[in-house]
Amino acid sequence: MIKSVLCTLLVAVGTSAITQDPFVILPSHGNDLAIKRNHENQTMQAWTVLTDSVAFPQYAVRVRERKGELCDDVKQYYGYLDVAEDGGKHLFFWFFESRSTPKKDPLVLWLNGGPGCSSLTGLFMELGPCRVNEGGNGTSKNEYSWNRKTNMIFLDQPVNTGYSYTDEGADEPNNSLAAAIDVFAFFQLFLKKYSQFAKLDFHIFGESYGGHYIPAIAQVINERNPFADIPINLKTLGIGNGLTDPLVQYKYYADMACDDKYGPVLSDEECNSMRTKYGTCATLIKSCYQFQNAFFCAPAALYCNQAMFSAFQQSGKNVYDVRMDCNAFECYPILKDIESFCNREDIQDMLGVPNRKYVGCNQNVNLRFLTAGDWMRPYHRALPPLLEKGIKVLVYAGDADYICNWIGNKAWLMELEWSGQSDFQNAADLPFASGLTKKEIGEYRTFGGLTWLKLYEAGHLVPYDQPSASWEFFEAWIDAATE
Repeated sequence: MIKSVLCTLLVAVGTSAITQDPFVILPSHGNDLAIKRNHENQTMQAWTVLTDSVAFPQYAVRVRERKGELCDDVKQYYGYLDVAEDGGKHLFFWFFESRSTPKKDPLVLWLNGGPGCSSLTGLFMELGPCRVNEGGNGTSKNEYSWNRKTNMIFLDQPVNTGYSYTDEGADEPNNSLAAAIDVFAFFQLFLKKYSQFAKLDFHIFGESYGGHYIPAIAQVINERNPFADIPINLKTLGIGNGLTDPLVQYKYYADMACDDKYGPVLSDEECNSMRTKYGTCATLIKSCYQFQNAFFCAPAALYCNQAMFSAFQQSGKNVYDVRMDCNAFECYPILKDIESFCNREDIQDMLGVPNRKYVGCNQNVNLRFLTAGDWMRPYHRALPPLLEKGIKVLVYAGDADYICNWIGNKAWLMELEWSGQSDFQNAADLPFASGLTKKEIGEYRTFGGLTWLKLYEAGHLVPYDQPSASWEFFEAWIDAATE
């Protein structure tokens, strides 16, 4: 999270200590999930339960419908994907119909990062239908919400993220591909019931560790669609300030810290040290790419994160926005407001959430993925087969983010091996101008279904920093995909 972002990434200091990594915006609250509350007079709306005993015998979806009242006046669907296997998992979702024409507008899945950070951060802080007010005492309508012209669904995954939870003793996924299988099952059950959305264009957007999630989910959809009762009409992917190809991206942290337009954050000595350490970092990541197991991948994450993040963390600058002189969490007071709002008894009752303590990012989920080696795995390799199949890919980044900076993101796209690689490399960077102000707000490069977009004056959380510009590029992207 945010780091979307957007969450609890860990950095090792030495071989014995682990500290909070700069990918984390929200602090860890461990496993303290219990909240003492009195529900004696609680009246709960009944769940509609969706099942498929043949195709998905271990899965069920509990769903409720609501018109307005909370966050937006559109029709909403919310509830849980229940997974019986592995001891019992429950993934929370919240679906908002389009403010325009929900029966025709595309369906968009939004995912924040972490791993372990709630997608409700994106909902209440970035691009959702409403923003949480100061103190968490209510919400205000977001005029730049992406559900202006799309049906939006926010999913708390993997399990134990946000409102999602496990039963006692349940096993939990520790990699993005395993988590993606649950996402595919959810959409099969949901779209079977709500068939009005089943044939709509489908897009997956997210940020930060979403650079892992999104290729993994798209790969599962692509592989399982031919055998599915309801093929998902996957059209495009959108990755914002993501971590997707660590081997390439980690090379450019020194450039962002020392040579960026916003001025150097670190000294020449510190930057030269980072560049020297990248040699060892690259060797470790290459071994991870080759063997793709925890034995090789976890050490790569521990060493490289310490090498590339520790000096910046000590600088006093915000790893999510180099323009800000504050610790990451302190830079975004709205995050505390979101936690306060999501822990209100009336809100949880309305959404059918059991007695849980909501935290924006769960460090235990993050640590589980890191120690299993998921962090450094080459999820970018899932994208070329999708591009060849005609699924378009957008990678965008705010130019003030350090943690998943634009330099590294553009670089891995240039090195991505696919049939259009040379043409993409030779394409020109063009100005991206606002249709409202006519002012240049970014630059882009595109060829053959792959598009790169850099947004000016934005950090890790592009829709938060530049809501109008974010809506403009999102609308243009969605409109182009439907032509």
